[in-house]
Amino acid sequence: VQLVESGGGLVQAGGSLRLSCEASGLPFDDYAIGWFRQAPGKEREGVSYIDINTGMTYYADSVKGRFTITRDNAKNTVSLQMNNLKPEDTAVYYCAADPSFFRMAEAGYRYLNIWGQGTLVTVSS
Repeated sequence: VQLVESGGGLVQAGGSLRLSCEASGLPFDDYAIGWFRQAPGKEREGVSYIDINTGMTYYADSVKGRFTITRDNAKNTVSLQMNNLKPEDTAVYYCAADPSFFRMAEAGYRYLNIWGQGTLVTVSS
């Protein structure tokens, strides 16, 4: 099983970035994929999740209206479109996979075992 993130980088406040997470080695349609982030000195936090089968989504309050999570079943890829980025969005962004959307949403990152390597997003003011 492997998750590979891409798309991070440096952007000015108000700008946009698109992150992608490509999954392999798992039954993609039967999983939930989530984006988490960890800023320096802070705990990892959930940003957005999507159930690949149903399309059900979750967004943290801090990103609602700015971030959009989508899936491409043909490419086994989940993307996170991030608009109107703020300096406080600066973090390493990780994608994670779990067979249960609700466990991902309710139990949090500590209970997840499938992670990508992370991609750095830096938003300058």
